[in-house]
Amino acid sequence: MFESLSDKLNGVFGKLTNSGKLSEKNIDDALREVRLSLLEADVDFKVTRQFVKNVKQRASGDKVYNSLTPGQTVIRIVREELINILGGETVELERANQPPSVIMLAGLQGSGKTTSAAKLALHLRKQKHSVMMAACDLQRPAAIEQLKQLGLQLDLDVHAEQSPNSTPLTVAKAAVNKAAKDRVHYLILDTAGRLAVNDELMSELEEIRNATSPVETLLVVDAMTGQDAVNSGSTFNSKIGITGIILTKMDGDARGGAALSMRSVTGVPIKYITVGERPDQLEVYHPDRIASRILGMGDVESLIEKAETQFDTEQAVALENKIRKNQFDLDDMLEQFKTIKKMGSISDILGMMPGVGALKGKINSKDLDEGQISRVEAIIHSMTPSERREPTIINGSRRKRIAVGSGTSITQVNQLLSQFKQMQKMMKKLSGPGGKRALMGMMKR
Repeated sequence: MFESLSDKLNGVFGKLTNSGKLSEKNIDDALREVRLSLLEADVDFKVTRQFVKNVKQRASGDKVYNSLTPGQTVIRIVREELINILGGETVELERANQPPSVIMLAGLQGSGKTTSAAKLALHLRKQKHSVMMAACDLQRPAAIEQLKQLGLQLDLDVHAEQSPNSTPLTVAKAAVNKAAKDRVHYLILDTAGRLAVNDELMSELEEIRNATSPVETLLVVDAMTGQDAVNSGSTFNSKIGITGIILTKMDGDARGGAALSMRSVTGVPIKYITVGERPDQLEVYHPDRIASRILGMGDVESLIEKAETQFDTEQAVALENKIRKNQFDLDDMLEQFKTIKKMGSISDILGMMPGVGALKGKINSKDLDEGQISRVEAIIHSMTPSERREPTIINGSRRKRIAVGSGTSITQVNQLLSQFKQMQKMMKKLSGPGGKRALMGMMKR
């Protein structure tokens, strides 16, 4: 989402760090470009003005001008002020003294409440909490069935009623009673939305809130709607009082102003963001990490967390043993590619690596083609088990058969086998004497 803004800010600060000694004019020129970049990213005008004012005040003075790295000092100030407008600190989810802790999701129709309910439920279950969802949206015909299907897909409990006498309020009350009886840690209420804010919607939400006493009332807003999302946040907060925000579609191509303006305008913290359509693509919102991504500094913490959720300890030990015995084969290579795909797009993963932001424009976009992984998978799947275990037996006729079976060319098959051979050599080095030292050296680069 922040790619365009990130590119522009990196360009501005690249000039600043290359200019050597700074002057007030250098800083004024840079901040003018920063201001334009933020406004183009659909950041609220008042938020932008205050941000630029704060940076200018802190960047003015002999301490910055006479420092050994004045450009870097200004960037540090910009990062700190970015963190402030993004919300400052990470805000954790509240929990009740006695189960269930009720979380009510609210929002306009189409904001992604139902899928966000499932994503949040899955996220909480990964933290070893028991979770139940309740289908309180009786307004949209397919909402109940959608939530039930998501529950079935993810093995999550769903309380749903389709009696003619059911109302959102009776469904919510019954769900609270059931969750309390079963000692469920968290109950997530998926409420109805409307195309626009109206009195009927607010009355319905107020009734449910008063009857269930939620520990969290989370507003789900679509980040792609820009300042409309910010306006929705302000309206819902003034009408029913919200405790947090879930920003959906943060992987989209919107300009990002909603995330940068939301906390400052509404006064309500963003607690989660969704970064894809898969059920596991919901992340805790960390203002400091978002600021680092925007400024091209990477986000190592999030990258490690993603890796930890996808890499299985037993598989890792088994792979290490195979590497030590020099038995790394194409099946192992395939498993590593599958794991990387689960972590997200290649461009997203690279964006979390420090220093990669500075290489934008120098990396060929074709090298980041997500389809390349799919082609590799197709080629390996077209091989026989013996060919995967022992690629040296793959002669000319076998290569032709594999290419036809995978819908690729013989050249692409040859490229994969060459890459695999290089991987095998690297693995052999790491498994031999001094391998750990070599690995540490690679990580320090």
